[in-house]
Amino acid sequence: MKATLASHNQPPRKVKLVTELVKGKRIPAALAVLKFLPKRASEPVAKLIKSAAASAKEKGENPDDMIVKSITVESAGILKKYMPRAFGRASMIRRRKSRMIVNLYSLKPKA
Repeated sequence: MKATLASHNQPPRKVKLVTELVKGKRIPAALAVLKFLPKRASEPVAKLIKSAAASAKEKGENPDDMIVKSITVESAGILKKYMPRAFGRASMIRRRKSRMIVNLYSLKPKA
């Protein structure tokens, strides 16, 4: 199963810190890790894993028998804006966004 979060307002570098903790774990274990993680990215990652698990359940799979096979985090663009500085100058502020793609894999063999 696959689920995608198109645009999250946090840099990919910070989101990758969270996603590396749940790769290869079963879904209940991954959600338990994310529940107590004091990072801002843990909530959207948990919602994305729950979404992929719900999609798997709709297809007839058991989400408890699935692992997080891969989570890809990539840049989803940069919002550029300017901040006024001293002596009439301006500095650019770059707000980086990230895109996440979760792939789940069933441990049960297909019958």
